[in-house]
Amino acid sequence: MLHYLFTYPETIVDGDGIRFSIYLAGCGHHCKGCHNPESWNPRAGHPLTPEKVEEFITAINGNPLLDGITFSGGDPFYNPKDFFPLIKEISGRTRQNIWCYTGYTYEELAADPERKQILPYINVLVDGRFEQNLYSPQLTFRGSSNQRIIKLR
Repeated sequence: MLHYLFTYPETIVDGDGIRFSIYLAGCGHHCKGCHNPESWNPRAGHPLTPEKVEEFITAINGNPLLDGITFSGGDPFYNPKDFFPLIKEISGRTRQNIWCYTGYTYEELAADPERKQILPYINVLVDGRFEQNLYSPQLTFRGSSNQRIIKLR
């Protein structure tokens, strides 16, 4: 079962506009200088129960100010088997623009059949591992210059 660490019902730092951000637990990249190392443990935070997903969807649909949803973490692609039904449901029931942050590159995701099936549900992918030596606070919506903001649809 997926776990989530926390949500931000309205944030402007996780993509364009005002976003509902969901931070999922679990990451195998363990990037040096990670801003969220507590997210590495897939059992950290709280179980993402069907009731909690319903609560998120209700909050998203009830907020006319939102420009979209962002999945971050951890790495949402850490557990693609459980992430796929979640993003599919939220995408289908909210009609929101979806951004997703991942330490995998787009090429790595596209080469993995289980992870590749998730990509059609994402509008914008921010890919690549955080590289502390490439960190720049001037970058928009990413931490290091190797990370890319890729419009998928």
